[in-house]
Amino acid sequence: MTDWKVIGTVGLPGSGKGEAASVAEEAGIPVVTMGDVVRKETEERGLPPEDHGKVARALREANGPEAIARRSIPMVKSYLADNDRVVVDGLRSGVEVDCFEEAFGDAFTLVSIEAPFEVRAARLADRGRDLTDEDRDALLDREQRELDFGMDEAMGRADIVINNTDSLSAFRERVRTVLDIPEPSEATAEADASADRPERSEGSDR
Repeated sequence: MTDWKVIGTVGLPGSGKGEAASVAEEAGIPVVTMGDVVRKETEERGLPPEDHGKVARALREANGPEAIARRSIPMVKSYLADNDRVVVDGLRSGVEVDCFEEAFGDAFTLVSIEAPFEVRAARLADRGRDLTDEDRDALLDREQRELDFGMDEAMGRADIVINNTDSLSAFRERVRTVLDIPEPSEATAEADASADRPERSEGSDR
């Protein structure tokens, strides 16, 4: 059993953060998705989902670059009251890393999930459809927004790197190892090995 109680994940779009969150949830580990803070705020403002990015920027402009992380920390602490570990899905900047390190100290660790651009682009495209130049341009634009938030700094500060370039089952096994999850049941192993199941999609920008 590791000493980590809070495991944050960071990674560019299509890297596999959502799938890592699925592995945690299947093992009964609570997952706090930082984008949920933005989605809740967007709903409370009566705005449509496509305004998530705008709301995220507004929160940061009003309360500083750590605004979303600070709103997520109470959620993490509430889960820790009844759970040994919590996964925080989707840190996006060094400032957010600072917040979690300040709040949880050595009990926090950061995992960077990484894959080459073409691999990630293929995952984000519709199944069975060839990638277009428009798809690639859209992903590049989305990546630039993430990097503008400071994601490159966050990835550079990761304690652990998981390369998600092999099969889905191999990736899920690496995640289970990092999260110190016991060997999966036969049914879960069969699901992991299914070539027809796509990786879980990742949340919207925030």
